[in-house]
Amino acid sequence: MIFDTHAHYYDDAFDADRDALLSTLPEKGVALVVCPGCDLESSRQSMALAERYDYLYFAAGFHPENLEGVALSQLDQVKALCAHQKCVAVGEIGLDYYWVKTPEDRANSRDFFDAQLSLAEELDLPAIVHDRDAHKDCLDMVRAHPNARGVFHCYSGSLEDAKVLVDRGWMLSFTGNITFHNARRAPEIIRWLPMDRIMLETDAPYMAPEPYRGRRCDSTLIPLMAQTVAQLKGLTTEEVLNITLENGKRFFAIQ
Repeated sequence: MIFDTHAHYYDDAFDADRDALLSTLPEKGVALVVCPGCDLESSRQSMALAERYDYLYFAAGFHPENLEGVALSQLDQVKALCAHQKCVAVGEIGLDYYWVKTPEDRANSRDFFDAQLSLAEELDLPAIVHDRDAHKDCLDMVRAHPNARGVFHCYSGSLEDAKVLVDRGWMLSFTGNITFHNARRAPEIIRWLPMDRIMLETDAPYMAPEPYRGRRCDSTLIPLMAQTVAQLKGLTTEEVLNITLENGKRFFAIQ
């Protein structure tokens, strides 16, 4: 049974067949999906999908690329969305220094990350963290919020940073890029990572694993990532799927 802990099914890549796809995922072995928002609109779209499909849950938050024209006061609306019975996290939040370039915009994204981690602490919800080319600042922010808990999704940091996060009780999640032939850090990190700290995700519609790299991704491709983890950990694919299912249920407090 598959738990896809991070998929953006509101994305327009699914406009042509969204309901047809989502209605058939359970019969294809998908047990659970978490759909994180990137702004108020996508958080509400994720909520609507969670209300429609029993197996789908959502998260609400502001992605660092979606902050133009947004005021910190709008986090009150994120907080209201988080009160929904199927909201399981604050996210997708974090820092992105690949796309966010100017010192002013980076400072603003740090303010939002800080405030949203505080919101996660206040609500006792986990945080789903996006970290691209901002590893030091993301870790510094985690250190500044000792009561926060969460997951670094599509983990791209170093083994040393992974050890810091695991020591603080955080989770790491991996996407289809761990199956790529040029994957560098992930194999070493996965070999070291305790199995109770790993989750799997698609980041759909992005990050499709080999041999589907470059195509639209969906939750049915999670077993290909589980196969890679299994090879690195000396387990079976089924064992990895079962462990990551239970890890995700525990992390998001889903019965």
